[in-house]
Amino acid sequence: MSWSPILAVLLAATVLLANEATAQPRKLGDFQSWTAVTVGEAAQKTCYAFARVTRSEGVPNRTAQNVLLMVTHRPEGRDQVSLRAGYNYPRDTAAGDPVQVSVGGTALGFHTAQDTAFARDGRAAVTALRNGRKAVARGPGPNGRGQASDTFPLAGFGQAHDAISRECPAPRR
Repeated sequence: MSWSPILAVLLAATVLLANEATAQPRKLGDFQSWTAVTVGEAAQKTCYAFARVTRSEGVPNRTAQNVLLMVTHRPEGRDQVSLRAGYNYPRDTAAGDPVQVSVGGTALGFHTAQDTAFARDGRAAVTALRNGRKAVARGPGPNGRGQASDTFPLAGFGQAHDAISRECPAPRR
């Protein structure tokens, strides 16, 4: 048996795995206050759009870099709306929706896990974000002390959402 074909296949597989492991995000564009990005290829591609906070209250020393409102399209789910707070939410958040995001007259409930809050209804959240001017998130501060409030601009959200929807289209049924 010759080892050279087997070695060639193993080398090719190693190169492919290394390329997948080091996949770098690729910017789809900036849309006013929002940025659209994709990472991965083919069936493993994920697309997301995000905006950074423009105003934060209740938690000192947070950096705008660490506070994001985001919508994500993954192979296993679309319109996953999340909020990264820049600190860990308290653990005891079983009662109701610990984070509320208001867009115009629409109130959206979010549940929490570590430093992220997730919209209970992503489609409703996307609809509200498309039709709003700003989103205001309110939730518990670090260690359950006080309340935090974060304001996000929505200018450009529709265009950023359209860009990620084109790049990561919904699977055909």
